Amino acid sequence: MPSALPRISTVIEPAVFHVIARLAKKEGVSLSQKTRDLVLEALELIEDSGLETIAERRRKNKTPSIPHEELKSRLRIK
Repeated sequence: MPSALPRISTVIEPAVFHVIARLAKKEGVSLSQKTRDLVLEALELIEDSGLETIAERRRKNKTPSIPHEELKSRLRIK
């Protein structure tokens, strides 16, 4: 049954291919599914890194926070 999802074709080194193939076999999933899972995991790591950068910047900001209610009232005025 053909999939309606978009596809990506890529060329990888034989060593990387064999690692993915071994992982897929060990987990009992297809090579395609394991590759997709690894790509999603890599994207999550990249996102986490970006969010950590934002959090670190906020931790370094010494400007005092304002209470939530004050923020809401300021937003209503503008």
